[in-house]
Amino acid sequence: MLSCIGRGDSEVSYHSFEDLEVWKHGCRLAVRVYEVLKGCKDYGLKDQMTRAAISIPSNISEGAERDSKAEFIRFLHIAKGSAAELRTQVYIARQIGVIDGETQKELVEELKKISAMLHALIRSIRDSSPSA
Repeated sequence: MLSCIGRGDSEVSYHSFEDLEVWKHGCRLAVRVYEVLKGCKDYGLKDQMTRAAISIPSNISEGAERDSKAEFIRFLHIAKGSAAELRTQVYIARQIGVIDGETQKELVEELKKISAMLHALIRSIRDSSPSA
């Protein structure tokens, strides 16, 4: 089934959540976080960061499979919150020496991009339906 969200230039058409670019970015980011933290001995921070990273694409996919635009938007907001949570943890990880400055910059830039993509998708869905 083809779903269409939005209108005009901001319209998003997809068959499945796997077609959404923001979901793809979220998955790549989660893999990157696991790679970066592979040797990390701070298991508390590592667990928090990997959970937040996995939460981003997981909430996008869960929301996309829900029965309403309102539910999809709710899960996109959760994903956006997880991106902000992970960005905070990246800053902390840098301050305590878990990651280097270049890695921090890379992850923060990708997280800001994902947050902007989520914001645009939320707005597109809202604008496509007065009931969302």
